[in-house]
Amino acid sequence: MTVEADAGIPGLEGVPLLGSLFDLKSDSLGTYLRARQRHGDVVRISAGPPGLRAELYCVFSAEGAQQVLASESANFRKDNAFYQEVRDSFGNGLLTSQDEDYLRQRRLVQPLFTRKRVDGYAGAVADETEGTLAAWAEARDGIVDVAAEMTHLALRAVARILFGTDVDATVDVVDRCFPVITEYVLRRGYSPANIPRGWPTPGNRRAAAAMDELYAVCDGIIAARGKAPAADAEGGEDLLTLLAAAEGADGTGFDAAELRDQVLIFLLAGHETTATSLGFALHLVGRHPEEQARAREEISRVLGDRTPGAADLDRLPYLTQVLKEAMRLYPAAPVIGRKAVAATEIGGHVVPAGADVILAPWVTHRHPAYWPDPDRFDPGRFAPEAEAGRPRYAWFPFGGGPRACIGQHFSMLESVIALAMILRAYEFEAVDTEVPVHTGITLRATGPARCRIRRTRP
Repeated sequence: MTVEADAGIPGLEGVPLLGSLFDLKSDSLGTYLRARQRHGDVVRISAGPPGLRAELYCVFSAEGAQQVLASESANFRKDNAFYQEVRDSFGNGLLTSQDEDYLRQRRLVQPLFTRKRVDGYAGAVADETEGTLAAWAEARDGIVDVAAEMTHLALRAVARILFGTDVDATVDVVDRCFPVITEYVLRRGYSPANIPRGWPTPGNRRAAAAMDELYAVCDGIIAARGKAPAADAEGGEDLLTLLAAAEGADGTGFDAAELRDQVLIFLLAGHETTATSLGFALHLVGRHPEEQARAREEISRVLGDRTPGAADLDRLPYLTQVLKEAMRLYPAAPVIGRKAVAATEIGGHVVPAGADVILAPWVTHRHPAYWPDPDRFDPGRFAPEAEAGRPRYAWFPFGGGPRACIGQHFSMLESVIALAMILRAYEFEAVDTEVPVHTGITLRATGPARCRIRRTRP
């Protein structure tokens, strides 16, 4: 049965008293898909008991996403409970900051993410990928879990670019602490009510210990870097050194606490998003041998035996299409939340002021109005002529508008270089035909994504 909100927005059916709370907790992505299929592009979902109930206003069309993220972005803020939990755990960095804080941070950081500057990190990405390929020679039974392996590769690459030589200790701490903190953020971010963080419960104490350890390693590297700047793989300065030296027009830059906030956000967003794209791209080509063979032929023809660099991104169009199609089916940020400042008409419905607004790339990327046979893996969807025929926000894995991901060129650079080197070296055959996923801060595989690999070159 469909119910109507005061604003005339159709509501998803739930259970008495708790609405769709259990559906969202057990399968949020499936719940959002059902909401669009049953009720259209603007749907209200109620979750939680009376008095603590959340009302989510879900917007699934490309045109609605463009309104929220771009054309009317000033009316939609990162003020919801989830972002506050991320802010409290990972700091007030570029992902979570707002207003003057965000504008100041963006001005300081933007020069460090120019295309020319980011292209200089291609060598570090290639070096870390070579290390991964070498390790696979010892893979038991010739099988690797590509989701886990790409998480490790992406983390090493971003840690190296951030910290230069201070990689191993950082990777160990992040591997140990991030899952604890992320689970804590999710539990609190989606709970109708939370106890204070300072209460000495087991969950609070575990999360506090993980945050203390993570903060300590970042603070230690920052303090040491102030005395002895490190070099990156290209002989230049690593990103932390550049962040520490960044100055605005008023001559001020980041203090030590602000530096740590930026570093934590870059570690979080910089490795989890790329890892998701790479892991699922490899698993998908492992299930689709014809597309894998076509990508490998392009790689061999363009690169031969040489190491790929930044200039090769434009020379590998089909490989880029494979990656984009993987990002369509498995967007690293499958759900994006905002808070409406004022009542706004979207898709013929009025979303009220103060509403929690949900965009879901997971759903929009499967919208049949933009993607025929949407569950099928088809890199041809991203041929230039096909892209030109779709609305701009039919595909938005990096968000959009003034708060689009500042690192999207770095993510594409890293992903294309790594994917080219991996597919040139190994053939992939999927062992697990389906990989369960869970949406947290980013999309993560909750089961193995194993592939059998076979060396294609000495």
